[in-house]
Amino acid sequence: MTGRASQVRLTPQEPQIATLAASGLTNQAIGERLHLSARTVGGHLYNVFPRLGVTARAGLRDALTALTADE
Repeated sequence: MTGRASQVRLTPQEPQIATLAASGLTNQAIGERLHLSARTVGGHLYNVFPRLGVTARAGLRDALTALTADE
C-alpha cells in the first residue's frame, strides 16, 4: 500500500467519515454527528473503499494510518 497510498486523493470530508466508520459507528450515527443523511455517508464510503484498497470497514483503520504516514 505504500506506493499507492501516496496517490490516493480524498475530499476533506471523506477521511472524517472513514475515521468514524473505522471506529465502529454506523452510517446513521456518522450522519447524525456530521449532519448528513445515512445514504450520503454510505455514498462517501462507497467511493472511499476502492481508493483505499479495502473491502470492509475493518480495513479502514490500517488504510487511513498508511495514508497519513505517507503524507
